[in-house]
Amino acid sequence: MNTLTRRRLLEGSAATFVFMNLPAFGRPRARRRSPNEEIRCAVIGLRGRGRSHVDALRAMPDVKVVALCDADREVLASAEQGFVERGEKVDTYVDLRKVIERDDVDVIATATPNHWHALIAVWACQAGKDVYLEKPVSHDIWEGRQIVKAARKHGRIVQTGTQSRSSFGIREGIEWMQAGNLGAIEVVRGFCYKPRQSIGKVDGPTKVPEGVDYDLWTGPAPMKPLMRRNLHYDWHWVFDTGNGDLGNQGIHQMDLCRWALGAGELARGVLSIGGRFGYDDDGDTPNTQIVLFDYEKAPLVFEVRGLPRDLAAQQENWGGSMDRYRDVSIGVVVECAEGSLVLPDYHQAQAYDSKGQEVRAWEGADDHFADFIAAVRSRKPEDLSADILEGHLSSALCHMGNVSYRRGQLADPDEIHRRISDAEVPSESFERFCRHLEANGVDLAKTRARVGPWLAFDPAQEVFNGDEAADAMRKGTYREPFVVPEEV
Repeated sequence: MNTLTRRRLLEGSAATFVFMNLPAFGRPRARRRSPNEEIRCAVIGLRGRGRSHVDALRAMPDVKVVALCDADREVLASAEQGFVERGEKVDTYVDLRKVIERDDVDVIATATPNHWHALIAVWACQAGKDVYLEKPVSHDIWEGRQIVKAARKHGRIVQTGTQSRSSFGIREGIEWMQAGNLGAIEVVRGFCYKPRQSIGKVDGPTKVPEGVDYDLWTGPAPMKPLMRRNLHYDWHWVFDTGNGDLGNQGIHQMDLCRWALGAGELARGVLSIGGRFGYDDDGDTPNTQIVLFDYEKAPLVFEVRGLPRDLAAQQENWGGSMDRYRDVSIGVVVECAEGSLVLPDYHQAQAYDSKGQEVRAWEGADDHFADFIAAVRSRKPEDLSADILEGHLSSALCHMGNVSYRRGQLADPDEIHRRISDAEVPSESFERFCRHLEANGVDLAKTRARVGPWLAFDPAQEVFNGDEAADAMRKGTYREPFVVPEEV
């Protein structure tokens, strides 16, 4: 669906939605508001993170949540109940298109599954709405750039849900390091060691939960039978709808890595090693992964682990027994010539000298939603701490890593060692990767890892060079009528 017109009919499985007497989405029509006027918001996607959107927006002065939307009627009713109990009025929708076309909605905040992010954002920008867009902002590289184009073309404020960008503690620590206080950056390491157990394995299609409009839930993704136990959340571990933990939790740390590196564009190349180890389930994204990015200043190495430190931990305390690097399980370590900067969470930064002694520390963060609302009032994208361009670049790095992984082939450990032997940093990371899997009972000689090709990338054009199959994966295929438009 390129631009919604007066003649176009959109069909959802619940009802037919007719735009006969409505302006096209391609013509922004949200009325201009004074800086002090009430901002009216709609939240799309109401499980987990979406509820946080509702709570954060409701808590701000002169901001009102006027509409809720979810393709799952049970989830929608549960979210509405909170408003009923408080005596507040809110409109509810199953079809997000009906929310976007409302003239009296100023802001769309969305926490849907990843495969819906770009289309919602583009449609909202075309309809004259500002957008708070959860991470990753996109499901593939191309559509992320389309959101940036839409935001700029229609003059919209689009904030990315990478809330560490609103941490003044992290900002001050990075600025101090970038001023040269720890010497030149040698390597930036990102870590997503987060417990992820099996999602189970089914013998055949499972029933979609009652009350779910599966056509709308599926949206741009391929329409397939549900082949896992749980419709919700476990979509993260299926490439049709998710991006694995690299693009789920890992996007936060990837954004910090790129911020620390001072990289305002994508990497010149990428290579990934990984697999789904320790169980046989219905997921197809890796639960253990290394991604190497080639930046001129220094390499960026990202590691994902979903298994705990060993087999005993799987039995005793899976969630509380993850591996750590420099006492970090989910965070960033920037190794410099004269020390290191550690970003252990969403709001702290710690600097260490070459002997490992802490020399500086910073802490604190502002409210990420308040930052967004302030920019909505000022109408200045530069007032955002996490503008959509930042979100696109960091999300696209995750997609680059997954493209290399998906283009890869199974190989035994010796072959992988040979492939990366001339690169010291990934060799060291792969050694730890092997020890980690061995401790979890995984024999890589039998259950081999997948090693992707080294993919050259043109950051200016945002295309892969020399690998047509990889470049084809920059852009997803979309199911009519849920198509991210070429012309935004």
